[in-house]
Amino acid sequence: MAENVLEIRHLKTQFFTRKGVLPAVDDVSIEVPAGKIVGLVGESGCGKSMTAMSVMGLLRHPGKVVAGEILLCGRDITHLSPRELAKIRGSEMSMIFQEPMTSLNPVTIVGKQVEETILLHEKCSRAEAKKRVIQIFQEVGIPEAEKRYNAYPHQLSGGLRQRVMIAMAMVCRPKLLIADEPTTALDVTIEAQILELFKKLRDEIGTSIILITHNMGVVAEVCDYVYVMYTGQVMEQAETFELFANTRHPYTKGLLRSIPKLDEKTDRLYTIKGVVPNLLHLPAGCNFSTRCGECMERCGKEQPPLYEVSPGHKVRCFLCQGACGTAAPEPETLRAAETGKEGV
Repeated sequence: MAENVLEIRHLKTQFFTRKGVLPAVDDVSIEVPAGKIVGLVGESGCGKSMTAMSVMGLLRHPGKVVAGEILLCGRDITHLSPRELAKIRGSEMSMIFQEPMTSLNPVTIVGKQVEETILLHEKCSRAEAKKRVIQIFQEVGIPEAEKRYNAYPHQLSGGLRQRVMIAMAMVCRPKLLIADEPTTALDVTIEAQILELFKKLRDEIGTSIILITHNMGVVAEVCDYVYVMYTGQVMEQAETFELFANTRHPYTKGLLRSIPKLDEKTDRLYTIKGVVPNLLHLPAGCNFSTRCGECMERCGKEQPPLYEVSPGHKVRCFLCQGACGTAAPEPETLRAAETGKEGV
């Protein structure tokens, strides 16, 4: 991989509740190279957003990072004070949340909200800040940027609100952008435009992006690397093409099988059996053992480590113990990813 903007090393985030300790992020290690898009994929409740919130220092009580390191451009930010983190949020790293309507102030025009980000982190006049806001609005594809500067959130469409959030996140040119399900509430046409915008930020500005999503089609479209998460753990990680061509973990295979195929008629779509377990009552052994169709006796007793099956491709599964080299690509898997992009 290229030089890393972000390195997460053996991160553990736990929530201390009356019912017990909830391991929301369990020994997660992630690398985000400069100028690349890294996808975090998995079902709801698998630790993707909690990983992002840990990086941004936005965890709320009773959540706490209890172990591991978070390195931003080589600097350990794991134990910075809230005031120190506030200085680098927006300037060195930013986050886009899933629903922009709940993230924007409904009684303040959107231009002023983006402008405050500049004034908070940089010394400049309000006139200069306004000029930069209008410029970033144009860069992220907001039409009639000067007019939109004076608009309230409710006067904008969902797609424009999301572009405002991206503008707010990018106006100070941070090195790292975290996007948490940024296209979930958007129709497929706007979704495609937002994804193209992310690729533009990566290619033209060199922004490193963590894209949190449950949509494998989105991952196939824009991501350079992929981390598949389940119950707070990384189950499989690889370059995007390698992951789709040489899928190894049963959970990743299940996610890909769940994508509808345009060339296949069926009465019922495939689903992974069962549900994500309660983090307070995880199964013994592998966390996926109770839902896995390839479960062995050992899986119910021991927790598998990450095995490296080829350079950069790691899998948390005993089936890959002792594996070496790369298996032949599976055209069916690639076709499923391509036909399941949901209009992207």
